[in-house]
Amino acid sequence: MIQNTFAEIRHHITVIALALGLGFALVFSLGTAHAQQAGGEKIIVSGASGQVGSLVVEALLAREVPPANLILVSRSPDEQAEYARMGASTRFGDFTQPESLASAYEGGDRLLLISIGGTSGPQTRTELHETAINAAIAAGVQHVAYISFVDADRNTSPIAADHKVTEAILRDSGVTWTALRDQWYIDRIVAQAATMIENGRVLVDPDEVGAAYITREDVAAAAAAVLTTAGHENRVYELTGPELIRTRDIAQIASDISGVAIEIVEATPAQMDEVTAPLASSETLSTHVEDLTGQRGTTARQFLEANREALLAARPSR
Repeated sequence: MIQNTFAEIRHHITVIALALGLGFALVFSLGTAHAQQAGGEKIIVSGASGQVGSLVVEALLAREVPPANLILVSRSPDEQAEYARMGASTRFGDFTQPESLASAYEGGDRLLLISIGGTSGPQTRTELHETAINAAIAAGVQHVAYISFVDADRNTSPIAADHKVTEAILRDSGVTWTALRDQWYIDRIVAQAATMIENGRVLVDPDEVGAAYITREDVAAAAAAVLTTAGHENRVYELTGPELIRTRDIAQIASDISGVAIEIVEATPAQMDEVTAPLASSETLSTHVEDLTGQRGTTARQFLEANREALLAARPSR
């Protein structure tokens, strides 16, 4: 999804406001997000070349963090060459190679730890997370922000178990921490909407509550806020989209965008096996993204509009 950076948006709004004679008030308002930024702290982004990590780097730069204050750690630091030219420190670090982490985290004050995917080696994901946390503490890191999983304490998804354990490791680590529990990613609704357009029909659960899907961009913006402002020590944030979106809502938006009528059919008890079961804890909804960033998160309509071409391509040929 194509988005202007926060810095670009701030610049354009400021220009308009100055033309209207309102510049001071608006610049002050937009500048509050930066007011508490710790000017000299070194921020480590572990997993900086990944999908979320690369967005976090952009979000930090948009918040006017000097590149020289960024330590970007990944298994492919060559992919960070652009940031190295800007002045950031790009380093190799691999949780499965613990000896690489001391130098990777050296000199950092705050760490964003992005959870890794499944592992094929002898160590579990939580063991690798613990290795990274211990290495960061040994290197002098004072605060660890961890991208966890929605409703980790109660979430029944197998995915949540490792995150719950990692959060417990952080709580017992002796340094301050922040748990950023992200909701299920919104990407999945593009394929769902395209299928509805192709079929012209969708079967729905009449009692569906909906899911508060989130974009990676909104997760990154929230993480950047936590890394650059005060007051997030030993806090848990549930990072969700701004609304609960149901299958029937996705169908309506898909129809609006594509111009294809989509019949919404409520499933009978006998048809419920044909309806996709809700994702665990997907109904968890909070305002934490807006609380942290000052911006309402991306809605399903905005996201699908940004993927308009994919939906138009799904229209049946005539």
